[in-house]
This record gives sequence, C-alpha cells and structure tokens, in this order.
Amino acid sequence: MYSGSGFSNWEIGDVDVFIDESGVHHLFHLIIPNHDYIAHAVSKDGLSWKRVKNALFVGDPGEWDDDMLWTMHVSKNSAGEGYEMYYTGLKRKDKGVTQKVGRAVSPDLIHWTKDNQYGLPLKSDAPFYESRDNNPREWLSFRDPYKYEFEGEDYLLICARSAVGPTYRRGCIGVAKREEKGFVLQKPLHVAYVYDDIECPCVVEIKGMHYLLGSIREDIKVRYWFSPDFKGEYHAFHNNVLMPQGNYAARIVKEGEYYLIYNFYFVGGNVNTLRVIPPPKQLDVDSNGRLLLKTYHHWRTLYQRTIHQRNMPVPTPILGNPSANFEIENENKWRIGCRSGYEVFCFDKPSENFVWEGTLAVEGMGKTGFVIECDEQGTAYYISIDFVNGFVQFRAWGFNEKDVKNNFVFENIQTNQFEIVENKEIYFKIIRYGNYYELSINEVVKLTLLDYKYSEGKIGVYVCSAIVSLSDSKIHVIPEPENEYATADPNKAFDEYNKIAQ
Repeated sequence: MYSGSGFSNWEIGDVDVFIDESGVHHLFHLIIPNHDYIAHAVSKDGLSWKRVKNALFVGDPGEWDDDMLWTMHVSKNSAGEGYEMYYTGLKRKDKGVTQKVGRAVSPDLIHWTKDNQYGLPLKSDAPFYESRDNNPREWLSFRDPYKYEFEGEDYLLICARSAVGPTYRRGCIGVAKREEKGFVLQKPLHVAYVYDDIECPCVVEIKGMHYLLGSIREDIKVRYWFSPDFKGEYHAFHNNVLMPQGNYAARIVKEGEYYLIYNFYFVGGNVNTLRVIPPPKQLDVDSNGRLLLKTYHHWRTLYQRTIHQRNMPVPTPILGNPSANFEIENENKWRIGCRSGYEVFCFDKPSENFVWEGTLAVEGMGKTGFVIECDEQGTAYYISIDFVNGFVQFRAWGFNEKDVKNNFVFENIQTNQFEIVENKEIYFKIIRYGNYYELSINEVVKLTLLDYKYSEGKIGVYVCSAIVSLSDSKIHVIPEPENEYATADPNKAFDEYNKIAQ
C-alpha cells in the first residue's frame, strides 16, 4: 500500500499507473492541496512502493500551467519512441475558472519534458461543451485526460460538461480525436444526464465490449457503462457500481493477461482525511457482460504458510449466551448456532496479516457474518452477510469509552450487494493486510477499504437466531506490508527504478 503523507496525511490526489516492459508498476499521483507537482513511485508487485524523482512541476509565471497540475495519464508515445503524459493544467490569471489539457514526454518514465504538440493545450469549447459564454457554474470542468487508441487513431477522454442540460446534470465524458493538425473536440462520448461531473474517465475493451469508467463525486463511487462500439451509445446495468463507496479516481492498466484497476481510498469517507492507495483488483466479465472485481493474482505469491481448518484453534464464545452451541462435525467442518440473541465465536489469528478463505452456509432466516480484530467484549469489525437479501456490510461495532451517555460505536463503513444463491452458501475470501480489508464472495470482490479503528484481536464468526457451518477453510499467512513515506534522492531515482526492475 502507499500513502504520500508529509505535513498532512491526505496529500494523495488522483492516480495513474503504467506498467513498463520489465513489469515495474509506475504510479503517478497528484499532491494536494497545492497541486504543484506530479509525484512518481515505482513497485515490482503493485503492493510496496518507492518514491523516485517527481515527474512534473507547475510552469513558470505566465505559462499556461503556472497555477496547478491536476489529473494525468501516462502511455507509450504513439508518434515515436518513449512515453507521453497528458495532464491537466490551470493558469493563475484564470482564477481556477479554466482547466486545460497539455502534454509531456519522457524517454524513460523518469525524466519528463513538457511538449505541447497537436494543438495543445486543449480547452473546453462550443458547440459540444461549456465555454466562457456558456458557464452556469462559473468554472469549466475540462480535466482528467485519458489517451485511448482505437483502430490506429488516438483519442483523449476528458471529464467535461455538456453544453446543454440542467446545471447539475451536465457532467459528461468528453472526447477529442488527434487529427493531422492537432486534437479536435468531438461530441461527448457519454452524457449520463444525472451527474455534475464524471471524473477520471477511462475505457477498456474486454471480450469485444467497451467499458467506460467514471468516478462520481455525489456518492464517492466508481461506476461504469458499456457499449459494443467505442463510439457507440453507452448503457448501464441495473447496478452499475464497480467499486463501493470510498474508492475513487479509478484507472485501468493491463498487466499481461490481466486488467488491473488502481484507485485511492478516502478513509472515513471524508475527502480531507487520510488517503491511501490500496492493493489493485482485477477486472473480469460475467456471463451477462457485467464487470466484476476479482482478487489481485499476486496475493498467492505472498503466502508464507497455510493453516487448514483441522489445525485451527477451536473457537470459543465470548458473550456468554446460554442458547449458543458449537460442534465439530468433522475435521474440516464446524457447526455454530445461537437460538436467541447474538454470540461471537472467536479464535486467535495465526498472523496479523492473512488471507482467510472457505465456505460459509446458513440455515433458516437468522443473522451471521465474520468478526475481525475482536476483543473480549465483542468490540470488532463485523462483516455482516445477509443471505436473504444479498447485502453485505463492513461495520465497526463496539464499546465507546469516551462517552458514557453513548457508550457504543456503531458505524457502517462500507456496504455492497451480492447475488443470492438458493442453498444459502458462499465461498468467502477475507484479506487483512495492515489496515486494508477485502472481502470476496464467490470469487467476486464486494468490499475493499481501509480503516484504523481496531488493529488487534481475534477472528471468528457471529450468529443470531441461526445455525451456520464453516467448512474447508484455510488461513494463509502473509507478510507485513511495507509503507513508503519518504522521497528518494532525485539524483538516485533512476538507480532506484533499475533496482526494482531487476
């Protein structure tokens, strides 16, 4: 995981990742609130990062980008060797009203030079987009470029605003095509007619379908739309949330056969709190053409040892509920029940960091789920699994010693839906990696978040008016995450890159 913390612990802005020919992951991100440079970090696995030479700084006074730098996208240079970065710039004299898109180039991803060919910088303009003469909000959204090559031609996707429509519903994904004399604005690729802005757009083609992603400020979620044709009409499924609340600024990068999705996470759901870049997830498509999140394949390479259920400690009840019971049905199956009220069955985790997977099944209509970091009073993270309604929640629930009149903590941190199965049985996978938590249900990631309330305790299962079985489970021990806060010596940045590449 990665945090760019310095004086403040929320300095990370929007992110972009490029994976080079040697497999090194290059992370580029904004530094907020100043937005005065674009930072650069490298990783060999997408989990542990090392800061290297900063990529780009604001321009000198009078230049088009002398105020702030905003979201960028890095790719191979379509017109020659090396790499190019399209990025957002603001000029001081515009007072933040106008956002423009410019370009920088690099021979090695380390050393960058601004190079505004192709009619750049590009700005929002009529007839398709808002302009200074059509500016109901008094600032023009035109940022977050993403270069996409389609049928041998280059396009820029842009967070833009349609020239028509209600003020707070004009957010669209704009597009510009690279012509002989430069980039030319075309009609929007997609207008949702519902959002103020669609930030950090990107597009990917998987199995013959184009998927368009955007981050939505209204609910801090990542959503998507689909079309068989890149330039065609885009549609939404009944649920088009790709990443649950708190995940933002998602961008896609291809790694061999995999499509990885990177983003940053708002801890606590507040934009002015800690921001961290969590481990990536993988994109996949189900039989109906819907996008899915899968667990990052690299986790398997971190397994240090595996404890099977038959070798796990026997869980014990901690609440003292007399209607609860526990039974070992066989060496790989436990039956846990509680007729009335709650009971939590816990055992010591073999490691602070782990991947726990197995099968959980429930009888009847009662409640069940998992607990992580549970103490002797039941204070813990509760992962609620509603088998009847297909609803999953990650909740902080416990004792609040700071307020005797409200001596409890009850906070729903993240929620999502999953598909109900008739036999009320799921295959689960829980990852605990530092303060990062991830839950997969039937091989699909449903919860992905960071939280810092609880860091020590046991793990287990809770039940309420239900009988559940836990079977064929195993816990994989993984190492402690490496966190990078310090910037490498700029003069040694290329050496750091080469070291990781090797």
